[in-house]
Amino acid sequence: MAANIAGTSPLSESNLIRPVACKRCRGRRTYCSKEQPICASCKEGRYECVYESGRKIQVSESYLRELEARLKSYEAGSAATNSQPTCINAKTDPELDVNPLMDNFANLVMSPSGKHHYLGSSSSTILSRRFRDIVGITNPGFDLDREYSTYNHSALRLRRLSIVDNVMLPPAAFARRLYMAQHSYIGTIFAFCTPEVFEEQLQQAYRGLPDVGDREACLAYCQTLLVLAFGQLYSVNQWSGFDGPPGFDFFTQALQYLPDMYEEGSVLFVGVLALIGYFMQNLNRRDAAFLYVGTALRMAISLALHQEVPDPRLDQASKEQRRRIWWSVYSLDRILCVKSGNPLTIDDQDIAVKLPSRLTNEPEYCPAVCLRHYTQLSRILGRIMKTIYRKTPKSGSTLIASVSEIMTSLSTWHRDLPNQLRFDPAKLNVSRESVSTFLHYHQCINLTARPLLFHVVEKRLQGNASDLGKDWRNGLSPTTIAVIDMCVSAAKDSVTMMTFAAQKDLVATYGYMDGEHAFSAAIVLVMVCVAFPASRSEITAMDQSLELIRSMAERGNTHIGARYQLLSQLRSLISRPSTNVASTPPPTTAAQPSTTFVDVDQILSYDAGDVDFGLWEEGYTNPDFDIDFDLSQWTQAAQNTYGALPM
Repeated sequence: MAANIAGTSPLSESNLIRPVACKRCRGRRTYCSKEQPICASCKEGRYECVYESGRKIQVSESYLRELEARLKSYEAGSAATNSQPTCINAKTDPELDVNPLMDNFANLVMSPSGKHHYLGSSSSTILSRRFRDIVGITNPGFDLDREYSTYNHSALRLRRLSIVDNVMLPPAAFARRLYMAQHSYIGTIFAFCTPEVFEEQLQQAYRGLPDVGDREACLAYCQTLLVLAFGQLYSVNQWSGFDGPPGFDFFTQALQYLPDMYEEGSVLFVGVLALIGYFMQNLNRRDAAFLYVGTALRMAISLALHQEVPDPRLDQASKEQRRRIWWSVYSLDRILCVKSGNPLTIDDQDIAVKLPSRLTNEPEYCPAVCLRHYTQLSRILGRIMKTIYRKTPKSGSTLIASVSEIMTSLSTWHRDLPNQLRFDPAKLNVSRESVSTFLHYHQCINLTARPLLFHVVEKRLQGNASDLGKDWRNGLSPTTIAVIDMCVSAAKDSVTMMTFAAQKDLVATYGYMDGEHAFSAAIVLVMVCVAFPASRSEITAMDQSLELIRSMAERGNTHIGARYQLLSQLRSLISRPSTNVASTPPPTTAAQPSTTFVDVDQILSYDAGDVDFGLWEEGYTNPDFDIDFDLSQWTQAAQNTYGALPM
């Protein structure tokens, strides 16, 4: 909202100083009424209410001079002369200071064994749980507070007792096909096993089993089996195996050859641990994945992979391979930390190794180029976790500055992307690496913006039922609208891309990240279609996302199946948009995916006083209030807005 500054009147004290919460409320990160001399919370609990006064802060002299100049300009009635546009601007009237999806208590989920495990606020599951609570669904047909088993636990040996049962290796031609299957999905965004290394390891595997006393030989054989496991996982779209998903037999056998953690580390050991961790994530063993990938990263640090090593014994190819292994583990660790809401393992300031780059004997466009751009997104993902989801008090200006910086980085990334990596549905051969990279890009936008989207959705659903049919943009600043529009557009683009990729058989039915991207986009679109007057394109994208998830579930992905039940029940709350709902012209060709991607530059074009900082501060906080929502009242409003609900 624009700041209200009268013509020639000097700035009042209330315009310069915003009320702050009392020390007790700020320490507990709970809502404070800011009433003097005692706030409502302290009064009710009969606590001493103390407000900070005379706080001293350090600012640069140039900034102080700028403030003085601006004050003189305002007092002279010439505030309009300060026309330099800023990325973020505003009025500050905060009530709360952190992300609305964050809790002051730990979010726990129960594993299939009955143990509770931590799940952080950046997880899509937490977003869906909060939205479920808002709309009042208490019995969705399954429990979001539980993790569902995706394999036969007795078939996964917990410790290596003896190696007696060995899976039969496939014929060489088929093994190479499995390698190419995993390479197309993860071999370009992670660099754990090159084609040359795999061919050498495969031939050695055909010669016989490794000596269990030879650590490196066991690691090489283990990596071969892991590559075959991923190849089978990504090349099978329908699976009826009892023990686990495709590739499970290769995976369990690979674990038998994994050396103990206390043994000496190596670059090969790092890659093997990372692959095991990522396959564990595909089994929905999130904690095991976090431990294995975290161990891989720490072993990489112990080997100094995060630093440039002036070792004359290493040629340029060896140094580059070390860089690629490091950044592959780094990306995987960043993704798993953010998806599960765990703290980041290493700060970027502690990393001094160069980004992946092309060797002189490699073509202009090669896997290293894809790895480099994917790594850049993973670094942005880390900044999102630090600035948006970290539990530290933030002012409105800090929040919008953080979002602005992230969006600027994403805009720069998109601008510098090579044409070979851009997603173009007009191409005869759409590369899977392009799909993976752009899904990563859209997820960065989604994670940045969705706390603000959630807060606006929450306020609408808890407000007057008659307001649900009104334009959600009413009363919001252009910057807030732009950020929410970006979140919705990113979700829509993810869905259209995955729908198109599915037609080309480029979606992994049992792959963790494809399922996560589909669910993350779907929950955003369902929230929008439930709480906003949705357009036809948003309704269509939501239905496409549910169809993607339903298809994965019907083919045996039980983890996705549990989430589909919630989404389909939420979907039943709405119908097709009626005449009073915002609409867009129907697409001319339904099967042709959208080629319009999110323009992140639009957030950077607003002038001072045009941002509702108070809403942002509320939006990126969790006030820990009880959600008291009348589902029947909202359902009636939904009927009035969308038409009769399906039975």
